Amino acid sequence: MSKVIVVTSGKGGVGKTTTSANFSSGLALRGKRTAVIDFDVGLRNLDLIMGCERRVVYDIIDVINGEATLKQALIKDKNCENLYVLAASQTRDKDALTLEGVERILNELKETFDCVVCDSPAGIESGAFMAMYFADEALVVTNPEVSSVRDSDRILGIMAAKSKRAVEGRPPIKEHLLITRYDVKRAASEEMLKVEDIEDMLRIPLIGVVPESESVLAASNSGVPAIHEKSDVAEAYKDVVARFLGEDVPMRFTTYTKAGFFKRLFGER
Repeated sequence: MSKVIVVTSGKGGVGKTTTSANFSSGLALRGKRTAVIDFDVGLRNLDLIMGCERRVVYDIIDVINGEATLKQALIKDKNCENLYVLAASQTRDKDALTLEGVERILNELKETFDCVVCDSPAGIESGAFMAMYFADEALVVTNPEVSSVRDSDRILGIMAAKSKRAVEGRPPIKEHLLITRYDVKRAASEEMLKVEDIEDMLRIPLIGVVPESESVLAASNSGVPAIHEKSDVAEAYKDVVARFLGEDVPMRFTTYTKAGFFKRLFGER
């Protein structure tokens, strides 16, 4: 059965689009036929991270307005056989998104795809509402800082009250907590929130922890999601995908081990 998964948080700059790119790529690498949609109308960054910005001819608004078919607008990912991208528009207003149009697109995608990943824009405006309204599951992305966690809590409240599932009285959206930009050393020295602090504040199941790393920026600039590289970030996102698919995978990148005497002596941290 096809699933619609929203990647959301409320706050900007926490790694939603990076997560959408890596999570959808990871699903495709595991054999799931996957489509990922950019709902950030007016900005459009997903295609840059996916490395397909030069191949965008039609976008989600063109499909909603009947100016292009979904087949015309979908872009086949160059790194994953099973992955397709639907870009946002850079020239239209967010109000061009309609519930009827989004529902039509999602229903058509669900006929041929196993997973449809919706990359939500920041904030709680119409684009974010459209991205989460039809979701079956949600990756709630947060950084280990109070303002980010607070905004994620706000989004959880909106999903619980205003999603299609809530309106129709069906079982709620299945929520997963994803912590990004986590630095175990800084958390240990109380310079940022610890994993357990965030879990205690949001009270939703933890699906993964992505460590702070320069490889994320390098991957974004190269147009190849980090999951295709060899790095801790790649391993973290692979773990997230495995857990999403129901596998029992130990949680990594959450504890800090102080360097021993000889490592400190030779300049290692």
